[in-house]
Amino acid sequence: MTTPPTIYDVATQAGVSISTVSRALNSPERVSEQTRSRVLAAVDALGFTPKPDAVAKARRGVGRIGVIAPFTSYPSVARRLNGILDAIGPRPLEVVLFDQESAAESASPLLASLPVTGRLDGLIVISIPLDETVAGRLTGLALPAVLLDVRHPGFDAVHTDDTAGGRMAAGHLLERGHHRFGFLGEAQTSERYVSPSQRRLEGYRAALAEAGHPLRDEDVRLVRHRAREALAAARELLSRPERPAAVFAADDTLAAGVLRAARDLGLAVPRDVAVVGFDDGELAEVMDLTTIRQPLEDSGRAAMERLIQRLEHRTTARDLALELELVVRRTT
Repeated sequence: MTTPPTIYDVATQAGVSISTVSRALNSPERVSEQTRSRVLAAVDALGFTPKPDAVAKARRGVGRIGVIAPFTSYPSVARRLNGILDAIGPRPLEVVLFDQESAAESASPLLASLPVTGRLDGLIVISIPLDETVAGRLTGLALPAVLLDVRHPGFDAVHTDDTAGGRMAAGHLLERGHHRFGFLGEAQTSERYVSPSQRRLEGYRAALAEAGHPLRDEDVRLVRHRAREALAAARELLSRPERPAAVFAADDTLAAGVLRAARDLGLAVPRDVAVVGFDDGELAEVMDLTTIRQPLEDSGRAAMERLIQRLEHRTTARDLALELELVVRRTT
């Protein structure tokens, strides 16, 4: 059994005296920012666990907020970030971005490490579920964290109900009188993660079954989140003799693939095939796409406002669910 690291180990790692470590953790205003950063980096590197109050004090005033998200995978993440930046306003806070692989495409979809945590005031994690070790590490570091588009026991979370969104799409298409349905969603690599696309499919499938129109497996296509792959899958789906007359795509990027496939096949929208997307950004407006609107910017603002509350006051974790909205346009 290894011996837990001590304050002496932290002092050696940081190259400072034991009294300096104590001041950095308990009276951070008495040491320079550079020294405080070195001490916090040593605390994290060694896994040293001082009293939570000491870590919280040491982090106060550093002015750096980390945002971990799959920035390069989804346009929706950039819109959430815009909301985060808007909520910061004139506050002297620096935002540090850490790009993460899409959880749907990763064989290890859970967030399993924390970059430069010793240099952060707080953390926002977008669309990446927490590994239990990381969750415990955040708690042990007393690092305020808010989860966005994911949830974990004991953490603040801002999210929407993807299952309800799928039901909303199904209800709208049923009201339009459709009887043959399809779905185009994002494939997921690991069973350790249930993606928003999967939850939207669950709600869509359940609502259709309840209405007496069960969604057939052959009318479901799951692809990587790429427009070309969405186009190929949609073209194959809409070329079948008993093609769907209405398709729900798990987001607007995938819906664009369905619309292009319909055009290539000479199908009129919505007369021959109706299409519903999910998110509602500029792409949906340009395509005149019926879609389920997520309050993406609002979710970023809510997450940042909650993190600021956590930084300024010791509060209990909250779970905030934001409402979805059906936006009807010409594709249905």
